[in-house]
Amino acid sequence: MALIPRAFGNSVFDPFFGSSIFDPFENLSASLFDRAFPSFDKDVNAVANTRVDWVETPEAHVFKADLPGMKKDEIKIQVADDGVLSISGERSKEKVDEEDNYRRSERSFGKFFRQFKLPANAKAQEISAKVENGVLTVTVPKTEESKKKSEIRTVEITG
Repeated sequence: MALIPRAFGNSVFDPFFGSSIFDPFENLSASLFDRAFPSFDKDVNAVANTRVDWVETPEAHVFKADLPGMKKDEIKIQVADDGVLSISGERSKEKVDEEDNYRRSERSFGKFFRQFKLPANAKAQEISAKVENGVLTVTVPKTEESKKKSEIRTVEITG
């Protein structure tokens, strides 16, 4: 029998009968907000963690989004008449076996939605998209006028 009482399970250091160290955060796996709104965290993560890169090349505007584990039929791409590109989708929650005891659940699920205002030089009617290895690539070609190299001239400063 241990000489030091065990408060908080095995987290009090017992030099004779155990080697665990007191960890005041051991039972705080989630913040109070997360406990009050358990589904909010996952839903917000699904939206907030949909990272998108927008790269402008001489020929096109290229959008790349990390969407690991998603299939092309779970993703929706739309372009409005006003030139707004919308990328949305939903990652479904996996079925959980009641006998499983999750130690940690960090993968996000839920809906995501991102919008981008395309510039005037975008050919919205010629957009193409593909999904490969969990990365969505949306390519928006540019108009021919914008592909031309602009001439740079030096302006003389007077005074």
